[in-house]
Amino acid sequence: MTVRATKRGAARTSMDGRDADVLICGASFAGLAAARELAGSGARVLVLDRYEVGERATSACALVTPWAAVMGVEESLKQELPYMRFTTPHGSARVRLPWSWSSFDYRVLCRLLFAQCEGVEFETAKVHGRGDVAGSGAEGVADGETTVSVETDRGTISAPLVLDALGWRRMLDTPHVQPPDALISRGLEVHPRWDGSGDELHCWVERSLIRRGYGWSVPAGDEVRVGVGSYEPRDHVKEPTVALASREGLDVERFQGNWFPHALRPAVSGDGLVLFAGDSAGHCFPLSGEGIRTAFYFGIAAGRELRAVVEGRSSRAEAFARYGAFSASHAGAYRRALRLQRLVPDVPPRLLAAALRVVQLQPVADRAFGWYLDQAHPGTFAAPPRAAVPGAPALAA
Repeated sequence: MTVRATKRGAARTSMDGRDADVLICGASFAGLAAARELAGSGARVLVLDRYEVGERATSACALVTPWAAVMGVEESLKQELPYMRFTTPHGSARVRLPWSWSSFDYRVLCRLLFAQCEGVEFETAKVHGRGDVAGSGAEGVADGETTVSVETDRGTISAPLVLDALGWRRMLDTPHVQPPDALISRGLEVHPRWDGSGDELHCWVERSLIRRGYGWSVPAGDEVRVGVGSYEPRDHVKEPTVALASREGLDVERFQGNWFPHALRPAVSGDGLVLFAGDSAGHCFPLSGEGIRTAFYFGIAAGRELRAVVEGRSSRAEAFARYGAFSASHAGAYRRALRLQRLVPDVPPRLLAAALRVVQLQPVADRAFGWYLDQAHPGTFAAPPRAAVPGAPALAA
């Protein structure tokens, strides 16, 4: 069970009336990737999250390995997985990937990212939503500047540059995304002890397990992460998760679950005042449900545009428009993946098994999984990884 390591009692002071140059709401993959791009900028950057950095894992914690080098978080990796296995009722296919997955320690990865955020401040606070917008002439607001207020359980905080990286709820927009009517999936996994063996991410596509979705198994050193995801949010995933783990002879312990989107949403608010990255912008990729790599990818893009504004190289309107267009430019790939997400559960099982056997052929695997990697390719932002820097914010043990 997660124990909240947040400020309590006298330490939980009011932040009402506090302001910043950049306010980032959410301290997981997208928020920290954006904050990392603002390191050393001289701007007053404040990151908010309900929990301490890395305290509460929000995903199955496997990423495309090359991204670990881009983000400078190799120390968080637990096990590299160069193969994928797809199992159906009519056979199994083992695919050698043109790249690899790696399982990782969520807490360590987040803290490695935050150690690269020189000059960035962090506070624990629960974000409730947007407040008022203040323009030129208001107290504390510079001429020509508009600030956005964000309501939290520790008071109202304002900033001219705001990023929502809080996840699928999209808290700084209205209406909020709410299941089960939203374009959203759900997943649940258990974390039984493991002997460290295995070199593959295993995926089950079995309608007897889950009608519209898949199961997975991810070795991670001393544990294995076994779960089930459903594209249909009305379908429960606890029973099939327990069934899959039990079938594999694994203990059912340490549950972790979340909702995740499967369709792009606008990456800029309708009034042009708030950016969205990661799950809040629907950046989790359809079909696979992978959101870590895309959160890094779009978080970096958002952070670089925010830095262009604070350094005076761009106006807010120009930077926000560029970021919105960058996100929207991926819509075609997301639509194709969503079509596959809707198609695969309806493919006759024997035909699906035959198709997966074709994917085993290395030229086919290289082409298919090469396309998949290209949608958020690590080479897009292949600057040298940032090292921990003097003056970086300290984290409690």
